[in-house]
Amino acid sequence: MIGIPALFVLLIVWLPALGTVAFSFTNWNGISPLDTIEFVGVQNFVDVAGGDYPPFWIAMRNNGLWLLVFFVIATPLGMFMAVLLDRDLKGTAIYRSIFYMPVVLSLALIGFIWQLIYSLDQGVLNAVIESLGGQPVDWFGDKNVNIWAVLVAASWRHVGYIMLLYLAGLKAVDPTLKEAAAVDGASEFRTFFSVVFPALAPINIVVFVITVIESLRAFDLVYIINKGRNGLEVLSTLVTANLIGEATLVGFGSAIATILLGLSLIFIIIYLINITRDERRVGK
Repeated sequence: MIGIPALFVLLIVWLPALGTVAFSFTNWNGISPLDTIEFVGVQNFVDVAGGDYPPFWIAMRNNGLWLLVFFVIATPLGMFMAVLLDRDLKGTAIYRSIFYMPVVLSLALIGFIWQLIYSLDQGVLNAVIESLGGQPVDWFGDKNVNIWAVLVAASWRHVGYIMLLYLAGLKAVDPTLKEAAAVDGASEFRTFFSVVFPALAPINIVVFVITVIESLRAFDLVYIINKGRNGLEVLSTLVTANLIGEATLVGFGSAIATILLGLSLIFIIIYLINITRDERRVGK
């Protein structure tokens, strides 16, 4: 029961991943026979990060902004919504459904929804701006604002996801901890950050890793909008553009994918270390 799924993961996930790492050290164009592949060492990585390929650093900046906005705005907002809904306010089920709705939608569908909102000619947002006497904004076409427009759309979904995780964690917190803090005269603010939040340590680790991975693997929204061009480049769209784009450069694209894999593994390893440490602590 465990061996068969593990075999599928190895064949479908890890074997292609290791193949990508191997191809990143070659000059294969994806078309020529495999016996003509030449080993070029780290030349692809030098070409990617050395300044000869400007989209790479634009993509690194955009992925960094994605991570920053998720950590500073979207994740705290999701946690705040979870705290409010944990109070069992009137209409909690309705609010929970409204905030969680974007999570069950595919990112492709979310992209189409926000295209209707941001459209230059027929978008809801520009209609409101024009009604107030302002000039319409090309939210997706202007490279100075398009990344921020996309981040709003991405955060709309992320808030609901984080809200659900924290809501589940809050339901599992022992209520006697809050009662003891209240007896000691602690305010609600102090109770949450000194008692409840530390008790959510396992959820915090999961949220941390998910936020990082979601930021690094950002793809669907930007690809739907303009295939990750004109200031919306992210690492995943650069991989796609080089692997299956007009100019097929498997070796070069694999180098970018390997960099993305390395960044992801850093945080995955941190997560696994914490999980292993917690299991050993429980075992003792």
